[in-house]
Amino acid sequence: MRLFTSRALDFIASGLLLVVTSPIMLLTMLAIWLEDGRKGGGGVLYRQARVGYEGRIFQLTKCRSMHLGAEDAGAPWAQRNDPRITRVGAFIRRARIDELPQLLNVMAGHMRFVGPRPEQPEVVVELEAKIPYYAYRHSVKPGITGWAQVCYQYGSSVEDAVQKLQYDLYYVKNHNLLFDITILLQTVEVVLMGKGAR
Repeated sequence: MRLFTSRALDFIASGLLLVVTSPIMLLTMLAIWLEDGRKGGGGVLYRQARVGYEGRIFQLTKCRSMHLGAEDAGAPWAQRNDPRITRVGAFIRRARIDELPQLLNVMAGHMRFVGPRPEQPEVVVELEAKIPYYAYRHSVKPGITGWAQVCYQYGSSVEDAVQKLQYDLYYVKNHNLLFDITILLQTVEVVLMGKGAR
């Protein structure tokens, strides 16, 4: 019953938020196209394979914040002053606007609002080989935000992944509606204060 209720709430809330934020997303997509899309005919949305619930692969959708072809040679860890990020991309990352299209993933049932952040398959293979119990974070659906995101800085190394896993595993063991609401409220604070964006 709880799973059905959570799914219904996610579906309704993501649908409402898509309607409310659609003007922001449309303006963002126009800005991306004007800066970096019309020259090479590139898309304004970015889709990337991620690992979800029980290890299933799905296509995560975001507003594109990097130059076209920035990850053609692979996807290294994000870094400060990342040269792959456009000027528009830097702003929408700070404001977390690039995350808004993930509401489509929530509506589709691939994600929830709250849960461990989904990683790329090749990153998961690497971290599962190096970090004990890493796969346990896939025993719940991934989220747009999570306990690790509000408690720990943006991860850019295996060592960071080890630290963030502690928060993810705590969430897996203790998640409930009140905990989710707490994380969502703290996420609003993080977004308003611009913490952790990269």
